[in-house]
Amino acid sequence: MAASLSALPLWQRARPLTDAECDGIPWLRLLAPDQRARARGAMRAGTALAGDFLCRIGKPPNYWFGVIDGLLKMSNDSSAGPPITFTGIPPGAWFGEGTLLKREPYRYNIQALRKSTVTGLPIDAFHELLETSIPFNRFVLNQLNERVGQFIAAREIDRLNDTDTRVARGLAAMFHPVLYPGVGTLLRITQQELGYVVGLSRQRVNEALNVLQDRGLIRVEYGGVRVLDLEGLRTALFDRAGSPT
Repeated sequence: MAASLSALPLWQRARPLTDAECDGIPWLRLLAPDQRARARGAMRAGTALAGDFLCRIGKPPNYWFGVIDGLLKMSNDSSAGPPITFTGIPPGAWFGEGTLLKREPYRYNIQALRKSTVTGLPIDAFHELLETSIPFNRFVLNQLNERVGQFIAAREIDRLNDTDTRVARGLAAMFHPVLYPGVGTLLRITQQELGYVVGLSRQRVNEALNVLQDRGLIRVEYGGVRVLDLEGLRTALFDRAGSPT
């Protein structure tokens, strides 16, 4: 079944959204009833398998994407040099609005790290809402503002030599309450997946998670990581021995 599913393009696996999935979309409830009905009718959900690309560098944008369940990553083109993962994209995220606004080709890749349920609003419907809905405009503007802060932080993370701090900041980025409201306090992620996101081996991620847990910042649970002190994760600085500085 998985083999036959992966042979089809993602858009051919699409289906209408369920009521529960629509209830989990924060911007949808901001719209007027007629706008909400049109947006829901235009959206489709699909299953992206591990390794599937939703967006590729150089391809034109067709949808504003959201993650219902699963985990994606945003990365550069590895053919131009060492691969760099900019961020992980957990449930509740909506992304790509900047590319849609400019109607320019993607400058990054979006790839599923595991089987994920994703949804998309067509680009024309996206622009129609921008032109007709003030609440939708405010939501997108807030997204863009938070995104700027996220990528400034990602640039800082990329320059960090200490891996414990790198893992702490990378985790904190995926618990962003505005950009990723579907995460809550528990992120379903494996150590291997976290390694892909922060650019470290699974073994080194395991060591860093133990340090963060010993400091009372997180708790490693079956199948995921629970944050106990989000602000502590955002501001944590460790030396090479895993001690706070």
